Amino acid sequence: MAEPDTQQSLKPFESHRSTWILQAAGDAEGGPYRFRVGSERARTLGRSTNADFVLDAALVSRFHCSFSVTDGELTVENLSRSNGTFVNGRRVERAVLKAGDRLRAGRIELVVSTGDPTDGDAPPAE
Repeated sequence: MAEPDTQQSLKPFESHRSTWILQAAGDAEGGPYRFRVGSERARTLGRSTNADFVLDAALVSRFHCSFSVTDGELTVENLSRSNGTFVNGRRVERAVLKAGDRLRAGRIELVVSTGDPTDGDAPPAE
């Protein structure tokens, strides 16, 4: 009987998040806001009713930014030419987000979390 190939099963542990949460405080303009981003497809955020996630607030472009999840990483891409997308106070064109990051579109600040209570960064239940 042949020995099992252990080399193939000895892969380094990789953490792959399938769902991320973006949440603004309840007193946010037009809020509260809570959005879930999964790996099924890219999502858009903006003021337009055609955006996947609608932020009804001043200084938010019709299609402000988009989100995608690849290999467990949440990436934001700026779509706003004039208003910009900010991560932790810095304007970005594209950035990989981590739990605890603060993303700002217009005057709305969304906190990024994994939604996994075992990570200790999940937002409180609604």
